[in-house]
Amino acid sequence: MNGGQDLGGMHGFGPVAPEADEPRFHAAWEKRVFGLAMAMGYSGAWNLDASRSAREALPPGEYLTSSYYAIWLKALERQVQGHGLATPEELSSGIVSTPAAPVKRVLRGTEVAPLFARGFPSDRPVPDPARFSAGDRVRARNINPSGHTRLPRYVRGHVGTVETVHGGFVFPDTNAHLAGEAPQWLYTVRFSGHDLWGERAEPGHAVSVNAFESYLESIDPASVR
Repeated sequence: MNGGQDLGGMHGFGPVAPEADEPRFHAAWEKRVFGLAMAMGYSGAWNLDASRSAREALPPGEYLTSSYYAIWLKALERQVQGHGLATPEELSSGIVSTPAAPVKRVLRGTEVAPLFARGFPSDRPVPDPARFSAGDRVRARNINPSGHTRLPRYVRGHVGTVETVHGGFVFPDTNAHLAGEAPQWLYTVRFSGHDLWGERAEPGHAVSVNAFESYLESIDPASVR
């Protein structure tokens, strides 16, 4: 969606400062939030794409002034309330005051290691052949959805070249809203930095983006110089 999280190519947010040997978690509460998010995702009440959508749906001012796992926590609180799994009063007090709502699955401690070892594959068969091939010139559609999407704002409307055809994968835009996996072909598309950023782009710079088939449209090669 068009929100505070889609910052690619924007100025004014300061430099990225990687930490040497950065720990996975900077505080004990972050580890707990991650565990809660994994356990609730396993419950079957929602899926990974729905969790991403919930985080994106935070108001931009709140999103941009919250730390990484604070964003996760705020989104998780919205999700458990929206699905009737907890009340605001229960979240505030930490005390259960209503009967527990049923869920499809409960994640047990002994299941965590095997579950993460298997991973969470999202590749799926697609009945129709791929529309594009490596080397094709395509245009990223100029879409401005109110719901979840994985197409970065800064490539919309721009022309790029298909580098790789990856196969079929769950389509996040429908899956996030529990409207079905609707698998699509996934491509890596390379965009010229000059086309994206103009004359001030670093010479020779390019950006490669993974894009689902419905994000792309065919173009007449003769129309693109």
